[in-house]
Amino acid sequence: MTTKNTAAELVLSTAAAAGAAVLPSNEPLTVGTIAPGDPKIAGPFAGAVIADLDAAVPGRIAVLVGQELVAALAESPLGGLDLAAALQPTLDAVASALHGRVGAAREVALGEVDRDVTSPFSVAFLNATSVAAAVLVPDNVLAGAHNVELSAEAIALDGPDDAAPGNVLSSVGHLDPTTRSTPGIELLHGVDMEVTVEIGRTRMTVRDLLDLTPGAVLELDRAAGSPADLLVNGRLIARGEVVVIDEDFGLRITEIAVDAAAS
Repeated sequence: MTTKNTAAELVLSTAAAAGAAVLPSNEPLTVGTIAPGDPKIAGPFAGAVIADLDAAVPGRIAVLVGQELVAALAESPLGGLDLAAALQPTLDAVASALHGRVGAAREVALGEVDRDVTSPFSVAFLNATSVAAAVLVPDNVLAGAHNVELSAEAIALDGPDDAAPGNVLSSVGHLDPTTRSTPGIELLHGVDMEVTVEIGRTRMTVRDLLDLTPGAVLELDRAAGSPADLLVNGRLIARGEVVVIDEDFGLRITEIAVDAAAS
């Protein structure tokens, strides 16, 4: 670990701060230690998500999170939520700060993180009361992003003052992201969810599916005028009537599902 703010550290600090701004957390997150990557880096954490980065120098970046977020997603009243989907905005924000973009996030085993992220890599720890998460970026990606900034004459990046890598902890071994408070639903308030409106279902044989042509009409298992279902993560949350809003479809909620209300 170094205490001197090198160009690569400044790039990583800015990217990590961008990710911290959208990472689900009960407390504001700031960038702390900037350190070289280590094969045991994932040890204290509870979940890991990676994504392929398309930038000046392509590579693979990762975000590690503690038990609090993993438990909150698993125990959500909306049913078990996907860690990769919850952290996709975080990876998108990190990639944007690196002047690139990422593909779909995917969860990986903690023991595979150091093999999946191109070595050598650097890590930025995200702090709240204790260390809550970490952002891993290959060193060649950081160098490529810095070169892009030089060519664009935009070395001075905007970012919160408390996101500078001066908040250095004494050693990585003292970091324990599993010691924070008990998870609550508030932790998930900023997590994007895919919401589906379903007007009905039917079953068909493969032969009938292959015989479909433009103009074919499918009979659904719901009578005309019946309310449509609002589903989150495949779970029924509410029902309502389909409406049209400025040429787009919408759903006017008429009933909250009993199970959802009880949660």
